[in-house]
Amino acid sequence: MTKSTDKIEILLIEDNEGDIILTMEALTETTIPNTLSVTRDGEEGMEFLYKLGKYADAPTPDLILLDLNMPKKDGKEVLKEIKSHKELKVIPVVILTNSNAKKDVVECYELQANCYINKPLDFEEFSKVIRTIEQFWLSMVLLPTRI
Repeated sequence: MTKSTDKIEILLIEDNEGDIILTMEALTETTIPNTLSVTRDGEEGMEFLYKLGKYADAPTPDLILLDLNMPKKDGKEVLKEIKSHKELKVIPVVILTNSNAKKDVVECYELQANCYINKPLDFEEFSKVIRTIEQFWLSMVLLPTRI
């Protein structure tokens, strides 16, 4: 059981190096202690979640930030796999993507995404989005992995 005083474990599944850096920088400005793990495609993200290979000792994330457009296994495939897995399905998944296509939004909610956020291009706006995620998902919401 994770204690509420522990750092929040966040998994970012993202292939764009610039977005990874922006997320890392934005999370350093948050007030909630957190640890960010990064995987760079959907297959690697699932290896992390299943604790396979080099991820055998990976922490179970309290929150997943998931991009949609990635190589090997796209975000929708990852989301579907997470939400169909007995233990993983309780972890909140925030879709954080450049796509604002209605089809993507609807499909992600049908696949049980917990939230869908369009990534702003500007760093200040991106930081605001990360702070909003922090305020809601990391301070207000009771996360199932932390109870």
